Amino acid sequence: MSNSKNGVHVLIFPFPAQGHILPLLDFTHQLLLHSFKITILVTPKNLPILDPLLTTHPSVQTLVFPFPGHPSLPAGVENVKDFGNSGNAPIIAGLSKLRGPILEWFKAQPNPPVAIVYDFFLGWTLDLAQELGVPGIVFYTSGGLLVSILGEIWRNFGAYKDLGLIEFNGLPKSPRFVREHMPSVFQKYKEGDPTWEIVRNGFIANGKSFGSVFNTFEALESEYLGFLKKEMGHDRVYSIGPINLVGGPGRNGKSNVDVDVNERVFTWLDECADDGSVLYVAFGSQKLLTKAQMEALIIGLEKSGVRFILVAKQLTAQQLEEGYGSVPEGFEGSVLGRGLVIKGWAPQVEILGHRAVGGFLSHCGWNSVLEAIVAGVQILGWPMEADQFINAWLLVENMKTSVRVCEGADSVPDPIELGRRISDAMGNDLFKERAKKLRDEALEAVKIGGSSREDLDEIVRELAQLKC
Repeated sequence: MSNSKNGVHVLIFPFPAQGHILPLLDFTHQLLLHSFKITILVTPKNLPILDPLLTTHPSVQTLVFPFPGHPSLPAGVENVKDFGNSGNAPIIAGLSKLRGPILEWFKAQPNPPVAIVYDFFLGWTLDLAQELGVPGIVFYTSGGLLVSILGEIWRNFGAYKDLGLIEFNGLPKSPRFVREHMPSVFQKYKEGDPTWEIVRNGFIANGKSFGSVFNTFEALESEYLGFLKKEMGHDRVYSIGPINLVGGPGRNGKSNVDVDVNERVFTWLDECADDGSVLYVAFGSQKLLTKAQMEALIIGLEKSGVRFILVAKQLTAQQLEEGYGSVPEGFEGSVLGRGLVIKGWAPQVEILGHRAVGGFLSHCGWNSVLEAIVAGVQILGWPMEADQFINAWLLVENMKTSVRVCEGADSVPDPIELGRRISDAMGNDLFKERAKKLRDEALEAVKIGGSSREDLDEIVRELAQLKC
C-alpha cells in the first residue's frame, strides 16, 4: 500500500510528557510503515524526542511552533518533566493558543492533512478538526477503564464533585474509589477557571471524536472498550496495545544506556539461579520518595528476604533539602549479593524481561503496567496519583493478577508489614501464573489475527480511504 502517493496526509499532535509522546510515536511508526505522509506538531524543546523516529523515517515532516506559554509556568518549560504533574493543565491551556497558527498552516498547505490524530489531553483539537472539515482521532495513552471514568465524571461533574466515596454503578463491575484516589485532574479542577475549563471541555469533546485509539488490548479491558463503543454510538474504538509490543524506533531510550550499568545489572541477574525470584522496584520518571518513604522501603526490602533491584534517582542538593530521600550510605554493602541499587536511569523493559525477574513494585503508571504485562511479571502496586489508583483497581480487584503493598503519594508504609507483603507476593505462584497468562494474551493480541493487530489494520483502512 503506498498511500502517500494518494495524498493521504495525517497530522500527529502529541502531548509533551514522556509517557504520552512515546506511545503515540510508536503508533505513528506503524502508520509510516503503511506509507502515510506524516507531519508531527511539536514545540522547539520537544523536537529532540522525535530523533529516533526521524532517523528511521526521514520522510516525516515536523511542524514546530513556539510554545505560547502560560502565566503559571516558568519561562522555558515546554514538557511536563520540567514541572511535574501540576504542569498538565497549564501546558494543555498554553498549547490551545496554537489553534490560530495551526488553522493558518492548514490553509496554506497544497496537500493538507486529511485527519488529525491528537493526544487525549488535547481535546480542544477536535473543535479545530471540525472547523477544518477533517476527522479528529483521539489517541489514548491510557486504558479504557480510566477513559470510561473520566467521561462519566466530566459529563456529570455536579453529581460527583462533593462526594467522599464515588461509585460508578453504570460501569461494568461498578468500580468505586474514595475521592483522594480519583484522577488528579478531577481533584485539582477549579470550576469557572479558564485554564481548567479548557481541560474539562477537552475531555468531554474526546467522546465526540471520529475515532478513538487505545494503548490497551481486548483481553485486559474488553468490558470497558465495549462500554465506550456504546457510549460513543459507534465501533471506531480501537485497541492496538500493548504498543510497546508492536514497537517503534528508540522506545527503550537506548541513547541513555550506561554500558557499565547494563553489564553490572545483567551479570547480576544472570547469576540468579531461580527464575522469577527477583523483585524490580521503580516508581517512574517523575516520582520522588520522601526520606520517611525511602527508609520504610529500604527496611521493607531488607526484612522481605527477597532478591531485588532498586532504581533510585540521583537527587539534587535542593531535593535533599526539600525532604526527599536517597539510598542511605552502607545499604548497598549490607544487602550485597541479594540486592542491587541502580542510581539514575535503568533499562526497565530489558530488566523486566529477564527470566530472573518475577515481580515489579510499581506506582502503577499505565506504561509501567503494560511493560510488566508484556514481561509476564506480577505487579506489587503502590499507586500514588493521577490514573494510578484506577490502574491498580483494574489489576488487583478486576483482573486479580496483582497485589497492593501500599497506596498514597504521602503514605509511609509500616516497614515490617511491607516486608511481609513483598515476601508473600513473591512467593505466590498463583499470581505469577496469572501474570504469565496475561502476557500470553497480550502477545496473542498483537499477532496476525489477534485483536490489536486487527484493530490496527482497521484504522489503517479507515485512514487510507480519506481524501482531501
